[in-house]
Amino acid sequence: MHLFISAGEPSGDLHGANLIRALKQIDPTVRCVGFGGDKMEAAGCRLLFPLTRLAVMWFLRAILNIFTFLRLLKQAKKYFHDEKPDAVIIIDFPGFHWQLAKRAHAEGIPVYYFVPPQLWAWAGWRIKKMKKWVNHVLSALPFEDVWYKQRGMASTLIGHPYYDELAEKTIDPAFVADQRTQPGRVVGILPGSRMQEVTKNLPDMLKTAVRIHQREPGTRFMVASFNDAQAEVARQQITNLNLPIQIHVRRTQEIINLAEACLAVSGSVSLEIMYQLKPAVVIYRLSWFALRVGLWFKKCPYITLVNLLADREIYPEFLTDRSPANEMAERILEWLRDPAKVQETRRQLQAVKDQVAIPGACERAARFIQDRVGEHGVRAAA
Repeated sequence: MHLFISAGEPSGDLHGANLIRALKQIDPTVRCVGFGGDKMEAAGCRLLFPLTRLAVMWFLRAILNIFTFLRLLKQAKKYFHDEKPDAVIIIDFPGFHWQLAKRAHAEGIPVYYFVPPQLWAWAGWRIKKMKKWVNHVLSALPFEDVWYKQRGMASTLIGHPYYDELAEKTIDPAFVADQRTQPGRVVGILPGSRMQEVTKNLPDMLKTAVRIHQREPGTRFMVASFNDAQAEVARQQITNLNLPIQIHVRRTQEIINLAEACLAVSGSVSLEIMYQLKPAVVIYRLSWFALRVGLWFKKCPYITLVNLLADREIYPEFLTDRSPANEMAERILEWLRDPAKVQETRRQLQAVKDQVAIPGACERAARFIQDRVGEHGVRAAA
């Protein structure tokens, strides 16, 4: 079986890598080629281009990379024509992947969307593109599966692949034990995996931390950086702050474990915070223009996956073009000062976790693809 797999963001690289491993467990001879990142490459995918290094968001950044995207689409089209993979699997990153799917469709190659874009949140009209160029959606969320089916799109609910990763992760006990010997109640700061998220949101998170510490001097703060470059950005921003604060690279799970509450950027990290039953406030800071555009397209009541799954606001969220530091500090202080509020939040999170935090999504996706493509790489219809 010969598969072309494409992921354009760090989270997609992670999910793609887990999917590749699951596919190889079923069929060790499967051949995976495509666009992605280091994790997919380590799992056995031959990368034609490290697409996740771009990880662009919003219109301007996409425009600045337009020639790279056009070159990659041309490269993919040639590969589809010359090599004829049995199927194309695309992971989130919709703008580029619509065009990739279009080119695969033109060559008669079936396309499966693994971790589909959140059309139900911001772009319901794009279901026409999905139905035209994608054979089948492997939905991550229960309401997502229903949404696609109601609009005539073939969909199968496999669950969220994020929980495959969480189920396998182990928290470093030595790191946690060492941190627990240090004085102070921990508030975790999780500014996201993309550099533009960090630069937009971390300043407001640090302002919030200052306000919390002024009113609760017994708190300390831990920043979870995705990589060394983002950690350096964080170090520069805390230079003049009179705060007990540490910055750690790739310690997100440990920091959530240690934290009594978290400040987080909107994204899949909210699922990890929920998994550990920790209270959190969620922010997504945009420019004035981007916020107006975003609100025009926004079609759902919440921006946070946990709130969407619960159908109510468990995690206070702030989609804004202004600093919400005062409001965010107030919400965190409520949890730090009132154990009953913490217990009620944990109870609500447990109810959502019981509903969705079921590992095995990548294995279910792999078996679906194996069944559809066929044991000997024979293409199948949707």
